[in-house]
Parts: sequence; structure tokens; C-alpha cells
Amino acid sequence: MTAGPAPARFVATGGEVLAVTQAAPGARRLVEKAVGVPLAPAPPSAPTVALHIEPSRAPFDRAGLAPLTRGAYAGGGRVLLEDACSSGFDLLVTADAPAGRLTVRARYRPTPRTRAANLALPQRFRLLAGQTLVHYPVLWRSGWRGRVPLHACVLSGAGSVPMLAGPGGVGKSTFLRRAVAAGAVATADNLCAADEQRCFGLAEPLRVDGPGPRRGRRPGSSHGRHPEAFGTRAGVLAPDRVVVLERGRTTGIDVTEPERAARALVCGTYAAGELRRYWAFAATLALGTGLGPAHPPVAAVAAGYVHRLPCVRVRVGDGDSISLAQLSVVPVGAVAVDGSPR
Repeated sequence: MTAGPAPARFVATGGEVLAVTQAAPGARRLVEKAVGVPLAPAPPSAPTVALHIEPSRAPFDRAGLAPLTRGAYAGGGRVLLEDACSSGFDLLVTADAPAGRLTVRARYRPTPRTRAANLALPQRFRLLAGQTLVHYPVLWRSGWRGRVPLHACVLSGAGSVPMLAGPGGVGKSTFLRRAVAAGAVATADNLCAADEQRCFGLAEPLRVDGPGPRRGRRPGSSHGRHPEAFGTRAGVLAPDRVVVLERGRTTGIDVTEPERAARALVCGTYAAGELRRYWAFAATLALGTGLGPAHPPVAAVAAGYVHRLPCVRVRVGDGDSISLAQLSVVPVGAVAVDGSPR
């Protein structure tokens, strides 16, 4: 007798509520690794994204669907993505705009090439699966509300709520880890869904440098990093300053131009490896359903922050560190675009 799907479990992420039902072995563990927390037995509010991970290896029925682009078919508010994001999962996505609900059915049907890659590089598979099944659908559903993906993290503590901007590898996660250990709360490691006022963090583990807590353990994330429990996470925060984090020969904090801060936010977002496959994912769903923007207005949202808030540049020298308390004082000279003090 075939077992039915397990009861739905839930997680709040990216300003949405994700409901997960699964019958495929190991599916719940795969999702929990992606969000970094156990799934809850009850939702905090009505779910807006439903994910069904099915054990079947049969292809989805294409009846009523027409070719949309290579590996994608659409019709009647549904989009079928084959080997979505090279993860090995086929996704049948149904967008119900009147009900405000996005439904994703997933079946693991890798091509021989994708299967070989997933077996040879299991961590690559786990990261891609988390993006494809969880983070990307949530980000796209959040886009119905006018929010955009930003590669940034927002913290609250020591009297300030800074948004940390900058490309990967400059030390945002290291700074975040120290700040959270000192009592700060944060939205996410480095991804959020943002409008011009608030940032809704994606539920994900904190990824830090090193081989992991056990000696000899393989890295559990990209670029030699390993995942850790996040600690206290805020679902949403409204930043009161934009902090552009950079590496430098010396350590210092000074005012920076809004245009430079916006460039750091926008370029850091488009350069982020976590979002590399998102743009095609979102564009394909937008084309197939007629919902959401063809391209998220990342630059416009970034401009809204930097033109409204003080913009600070932080250079961190090798071996040095910056505390959240040091970011709580805006340097003298921070002014708004119209010339008034901020």
C-alpha cells in the first residue's frame, strides 16, 4: 500500500507563508536544510505558496499547455518547467491571482547529465534544490506585491537598523555572525524581498567560512562555507541607513554618495550566485502567466533606499572587525539628495 503525503508543514519566509506537503522520501529534510529551521505544524497566517513534492518520476501531463521556451510550457495560468534551474526537478506552477496563491508541484526527474552532477556534487544539488523548490517561488510570489530580490541583510541592534550592501565575499556574513552573537536580530544571511520601506528576509541558515564544526567535515555550502543555525531572526525590518561594506588595506567609516550605495546594492544583487538562475526563472513564469514584472525593478527600489536614508561606506582591513555599535553613529556630513541633513 502506497503511503499518502505527510500533513502540511509551514514556514514564514520572504514575507510569504510556505505550505509544504511531501510524499517523496527525504523531501522534508531537503526543505528544512534550505530554510535552516524545522517546519512548523501550523501556519502563522494563511499560506500564499504551496509546495507539493511528489514521489512520481512520470512526466507531468502537458494537456492544455503549449511550448513557451526551451524546456517550458504554459497555458491557463500554469507553467511547466523541465529540469528547473538544472536542479533535476520538474515544476508544474499554477498561479491563482484572485486567491493570491501560488502552487508548485515538484517531481524529481533529472536528465542523465543532471543526475551525474547531483551525485558527484551533492552540496550543489542541495543548494539548487533549495533555490528551485523554496526560495525562487517565494521571491516570485513576493514580486506580485511589488517586492524585489536584494542581495543584502538587515540587522537591528545597538540603536540602529543598517542594511548591509556589497558583493559576495566582502565579509557581510562574518559581520552578521558576530552581531547576532552579540544580541542583534537580522532578517536573513544575505537575501531578502524588499519594497522601498521594508525588507522581508528569506529563511535560510547562516553560512560562514570554515570546514564546519567537526574536523574534516566537507563544506556544507558554497565557497568553502558551512551552514549554522541562524539564531534570532526577524521576519521583516525597516532599515534606517545603508552601509556599503568593502575590504580595504585600512579600516574606516565615512559618508558615501547615494549613487555609489545604489550601485553596490544593484550590482551585488545581480552578481550574487544565489540569484544567478532566478532571473530566467522569474521571466519564464511572468511570460507564461502574465503575472508579476517581466523584470523586477531592483534599481528603482535600491534608489528609493539610498535617496531616503544616510549612506555609509565601511572599509574593513585584513584582520580587523567592525561592531554594530560603530555603525550606530552616522558620520558627520551625511545629507539627503536635496541637501538637508538626514
